[in-house]
Amino acid sequence: MIMLVEPRRSGGAAGVLLTVACVAMGLLSGLFYAYDLSVMPGLSRLDDAAYLTAMRNFNDAIDNSGPFAVLFLGALAATVCAAVAEHRRGRRAAAAWAAGAGVLYLAVLVLTVAVNLPLNGELARLGDPAKIADPSLADRFKGAWSAANLARTVLTTAAVVCLAQALRLHGTATTTSPRTEPLSQPVPHRAS
Repeated sequence: MIMLVEPRRSGGAAGVLLTVACVAMGLLSGLFYAYDLSVMPGLSRLDDAAYLTAMRNFNDAIDNSGPFAVLFLGALAATVCAAVAEHRRGRRAAAAWAAGAGVLYLAVLVLTVAVNLPLNGELARLGDPAKIADPSLADRFKGAWSAANLARTVLTTAAVVCLAQALRLHGTATTTSPRTEPLSQPVPHRAS
């Protein structure tokens, strides 16, 4: 009996879903990182009215963006579907890494809904930022909004790492199957 290692078929849907999830999560991580690295520090150099006006414009642009909505929700959908697909194909390690990415991204969604969106909504309801008498909203954006965004950056970056590991495991998945038939048929011996 000869034991051969045969590569397992890559499971096209799972691989595509992992790739889509990884790219989507990478784009979100990059967006959040850009805010941490340049947008928020640059805005903090403005007076409060200009700061709040700029934040309101950024929020309007992103909140009304169909592609962003698809990316923001699609990242979770692709990640969860990839974890399920890997689990069904018996790739438990890849499924666990993808599921870990999903949990990390759920934390991002919770932060967004609990901190970032309420502040964005409050800013939208205030009207013209130049006429706001109380600049404390600017301080909350500079503090709470920015801290939550930094956490979103860390969480989505960790999710990208998890998805990259799931992709690596997906690509190297193998199975062993025993082969009982010989590689070539023996030639019968003839008596002379």
